[in-house]
Formats: sequence, C-alpha cells, structure tokens
Amino acid sequence: MSIPVQTHCPPRLHIQGAIGPEYAHILTPEAVALVCELVERFAPQRGELLKQRVARQARIDGGDLPDFLPETAHIRESTWTIRGIPADLQDRRVEITGPVERKMVINALNANVKVFMADFEDSLAPAWNKVIEGQINLRDAVNGTIAYQSPEGKAYTLNPNPAVLICRVRGLHLPEKHVTFDGEPIPGGLFDFALYFQHNYQALLAKGSGPYFYIPKLQSHLEGRWWSEVFAWTEDKFGLPRGTIKATVLIETLPAVFEMDELLYQMKDHIVALNCGRWDYIFSYIKTLKNHPDRVLPDRQVVTMDKPFLNAYSRLLIKTCHQRGALAMGGMAAFIPAKDATANEQVFAKVKADKQREASNGHDGTWVAHPGLADTAMAVFNATIAAGASNQIGVLREQDAPITAADLLAPCEGERTEAGMRTNIRVALQYLEAWINGNGCVPIYGLMEDAATAEISRTSIWQWIRHGKRLSNDKVVTKTLFRQMLAEELEVVKTEVGAARWQAGRFTEAAALMEEITCADTLIDFLTLPGYERL
Repeated sequence: MSIPVQTHCPPRLHIQGAIGPEYAHILTPEAVALVCELVERFAPQRGELLKQRVARQARIDGGDLPDFLPETAHIRESTWTIRGIPADLQDRRVEITGPVERKMVINALNANVKVFMADFEDSLAPAWNKVIEGQINLRDAVNGTIAYQSPEGKAYTLNPNPAVLICRVRGLHLPEKHVTFDGEPIPGGLFDFALYFQHNYQALLAKGSGPYFYIPKLQSHLEGRWWSEVFAWTEDKFGLPRGTIKATVLIETLPAVFEMDELLYQMKDHIVALNCGRWDYIFSYIKTLKNHPDRVLPDRQVVTMDKPFLNAYSRLLIKTCHQRGALAMGGMAAFIPAKDATANEQVFAKVKADKQREASNGHDGTWVAHPGLADTAMAVFNATIAAGASNQIGVLREQDAPITAADLLAPCEGERTEAGMRTNIRVALQYLEAWINGNGCVPIYGLMEDAATAEISRTSIWQWIRHGKRLSNDKVVTKTLFRQMLAEELEVVKTEVGAARWQAGRFTEAAALMEEITCADTLIDFLTLPGYERL
C-alpha cells in the first residue's frame, strides 16, 4: 500500500514499505522531509550522470579504450591539496566491513580495527526491513545503546572504545523501490545518506567524530562533484561548516582510475581518502572492456594484486592520494578463518603476504572481512608505518615511472579452466540464492562473498561466451556448455548444502536468474538490479 508521508511535499513522495512503531522513529517527518528535498534537488542530475555512463560505455564498446582526460590535464599538472582529514580518520590502518545487521555492527565495532564500514551496498541485500533496521542499528551504535542477545542467550554489547563508524551508501545506479517521488523509485544512496545524517550528525559531532561516508561505484569526477554538492547543500541547510561531512571514495571502476586527481579536486572540501576496491575493479575491467577480445581475463582465482594491471592501479592510487594529502586505502582480504589448523595456516599466510604487499607499496590501511583476520593485518601495518605516525602519507612514490593508460589496461596472463568455470558457477549460484533471500554477505568455500565477487564470476563466463574462448582442455565456452555445467553444478550444490537447506532455499530460482544474466546477448550491468526485483 502507498502511504503518503506528511511533509511539505506530501503529494510527491510516497513510502510503500511497512512502517511499524519502531520504523517510525527512523522515518520521522524531519528525516522524510530531508529525503524529499534531496531527491527533488539532486535526482534529476543523477539521471543525467547515469545517461553519461551509457554514452561512454557505447564508445568503449565501439573500440575506444579508457584514457586520461585531456581537458582536465591542468588539474593533474597543478599543485593543490584536499581540505584536510579529521583527527579520528588520520589512522585507518585496519578497517572491517560488513552489513548493518545488529550483531555484526557490535562485533565489527569491537574488533581490533580502527574503522568499521557499515554497508548498505554490496554486502546488504536491500530488503525494506534490512534497510530500515540497519538505520536503527547505526543510530543505536552512535548513541552507545546498541545491544543484542542471540537465540542461545549470548549477550553482545559495545566495548568502551569502539572503532570509528563510516556508513557506505548505495551506488548511483541502485534505486530504493519502496519510496517513490512523482511515481518513480528514488535513488537508494540519497535515502541512505539522508537517514544516517539526520539521525546521527549531532551525536557524532558531540563526541569529536562526524558524519562520515563511503561512496561506491563512481565512474567519473562529475559523479564525485554531484556527491560533494549533496554534502555542501546539506551542510548549508543544517548550518554546519563546509567540510563537516567527510567521504572516502572507492576506486572500483575502470573509468574512475583515470580520473582520481579530478575526483579529489572536485570533492576536495569533503574527501579524505580513496580506496582500492579490488574485487569490483576486476568486475569493472571485465564489464568495461567486454567487447575487446584481447582483454579477456583468465580464471578469477589467478587474477591477484601482483598482476601488472592491478599493481599499476594500486601504485597510481597511492601516488595520487599522497600528492594531494589524502589517504590511500588498500583492498579487501575476503578470506575467513578455517576450522582445520593446516588450512588456517595457509589462510593467514595469504592474508599476511597480501597485506605486506599493500603496506610496502605505501597504502595507509587495508580491509578485512572477518574479525579473526584483524590482528594479522594490524601487525603488518604496525610494523610498516613509522613509530609515532598514523599513516604513510609521506610515501610519495616519486621513484615510480609514470603509470600510463597501457599499464592500467594491460592484458592479464593466465589459464581459463573448466574447474575455474565450474567454481564460478557454484559461487555465483549460491550467492544469488542468498541475495534473493535477503542475505548479501555469504561465506562460500572459505571466502566472504559479496556482490562484487559474484559479479566477477558471472561476467567472466559471459565474456568467455561472447568471444568463444577456449578452456585449457580445449572446450569452447558456449551458452550450451554453460547451461550444461549450470545444471550439473546445481546438483553439486544440492548435495553440498543438504536436503533441508535445499528445500528451504530458492536455488532453482537462483539458477534461472543466473542463466538469464549470463546468457543475455547484452551484458546486464549489475546482478543486483534483476535480483532486486525478486527480493
């Protein structure tokens, strides 16, 4: 049922999700009025930015390759820095990320980390109840009142000095279908931003922190400017000094890596860091270069950060950020601790090696997906960051040769194997099944999978089909071969999960969705878009 909300623009904004007594404390008249004003002012520009994405992609599909922008060379070549970094964001050597579920929020804030990124995006399937209860959980965390009792009776409460909280809002492409403006779903990111800001900015500022955000999936500096305008307008509306709202931007799309200076420049009042969102970046490399047969990636498992195109991306991000006074955050360790002692040793060795590479490159911090990995990552960065220092902004990488477009676009060596393809199918299948059931963060085969890793799995296969690539056993990847493997791997998953889980789940529906998006003649931009229709 569509429920008009009593604000200054009631005929235009409708909430179609249920509003119980507790939800009403989040969907207050003031909060909904802020949503309404932001959507009215900024949603049209967002629509234009999405059209620009389509136009740029069409040029790349037609044969162009991404490159640095000649019209903004003056920004890259001039001397300037960002406005500054608040004290509680100066030291971010280890961050943990995860969805905004109540127990997760408590455990993450209590972990041996500096920052918790509370996620409304890739690790959250945005069912209405998850989105609103996530806002309730963050409000309670900011106020220090959050608590949780498990069904087994275990109590969870906040430690005295929890990690700094940063809220990741949804990307520009994602709608919030339960709220409409003039009959159209509103931008999910504006909804997330407005509710978190409205309910928490005063308490955050009172304790010496602030309204901090992670911004995902940007593809151009113009999109960054749009977000900075959203922040500036909000600061003015609430009488706050310019730069009160701070943001970290994920560089997780191939187009954005060519505009990092420009992003920092356009957002310099509000931005404090860029982050190597490595999994989405690999997905974006596939998606952006999907029509280029010489840029097809091998098995996901061998596309690691030591590959030339990814190493260049990491080093350029560090050099660019530090030149401008911003932090350069490393990527996610998606591993989760194993129960088997030998397997666990291998997990920790891989995590340690990955974090040592990031720290020695000059990153100021890194991400982990599980509290059990925090100590390992922290030890690496503690050993690398100079005693008494909070970060590595002084590492300017001046010895590096200039990183070129060719470096960032370099083809990646490695095999495409039947085992890798089958693993991709099982991972994507299980993730999709969890997602359409409302769970966006899933442990699968020893990794904490979110939307980004599932995206790599399904777009790799789409691209192999598109270009008729051969596997190492000489089989040509076709839609027929994929459908055959999908049916076979569906049976494997059925055996792995057991009869009870299978009966309770939606695996057949997930398989149908995977076939739809993998066999489509036109690559579906994000699996979360057709997935959201089924949520």
